[in-house]
Amino acid sequence: MSDGDLAPHLTRLGLPGTEISVYTHLLRTGPQTAEQVADGLAADPAGVGAAVRALVDAGLVGEGGDDGSVVTPVPPGSGLQILSRRRESELEQARVATLNAYDSFRRAISPQRTDDLIEVVTGTAIAQRIQQMELSARHEVRRLDSPPYFTEGHVNNAELEQLARGEVTYRVVYARASIEDPGRYQQNVQPCVAAGEQARVLPEVPVKLTIVDQQFATVSLPVAEADVNRQLLVVRPSSLLNALVGLFEASWRLAVPLHAGARATSPVQPIEQRLLGLLAAGANDDSIARQLGVSRRTVFRHLQRLMDHAGATSRFQLAVHAVRHRWI
Repeated sequence: MSDGDLAPHLTRLGLPGTEISVYTHLLRTGPQTAEQVADGLAADPAGVGAAVRALVDAGLVGEGGDDGSVVTPVPPGSGLQILSRRRESELEQARVATLNAYDSFRRAISPQRTDDLIEVVTGTAIAQRIQQMELSARHEVRRLDSPPYFTEGHVNNAELEQLARGEVTYRVVYARASIEDPGRYQQNVQPCVAAGEQARVLPEVPVKLTIVDQQFATVSLPVAEADVNRQLLVVRPSSLLNALVGLFEASWRLAVPLHAGARATSPVQPIEQRLLGLLAAGANDDSIARQLGVSRRTVFRHLQRLMDHAGATSRFQLAVHAVRHRWI
């Protein structure tokens, strides 16, 4: 490839003309000092010196000789990566600037556009978008949680990272189906609650919803539709977002605590607190036994003790008594 063929490609990588001339000259001649390159190109020594330093910084040439004054081309792999990333960053800045300029124009001619309010995210982009939005939270994340789950595995690293920093609070209302999944409960729900998440449970939640601060909300399709139409709706500040916030708060007031730390005045054991939380959520005996890691017989024994203590004649009465007396 001739110098003329290479120069346009180097230009696309963001190299200016002087640096291209110096680099192609070194490719022809091999190791030289900056002064020799300037003589060979009949160019200004100061300009050539600056170009050489820029090429060294870009990883295209290396310094050698006893005093480091000799420069020579080096394998360009890492240098090309540096240049490509710089170019990508510049292109992204240009893209964002153009979008912002257009948004300013659009707001000037139409202050409220419905296509600003809702964005539809589909397919493989859903999981990445969920994580990005959760990590952008600054104050609070509120969530109505139910299957299906778009993220791979069970561990919610984004939430654990936010809780570890101590700047973002989490309030989550789980559907019974979420806590009846042993893997989900043990690997996601329990670690998040232990890290500081405030968790409550309902037999069912009205919609799969996450609200990040007051900036946006995500709404997913219910289980019945998710297999045929994997979509995530992103709702931005609007009356619709306000309605979703109200829906969450109403669900939060109706839900019962999943489980809490031991209370000094509580007559129940820690394992019984978890049992009561699962019972209030509507979990069956087999599910409770699996979640607690005990036998059905042990579940019955704890239930009988609790019912005797509360004076309850049914499990429903026991759950109501436990909530009223702050056992859970």
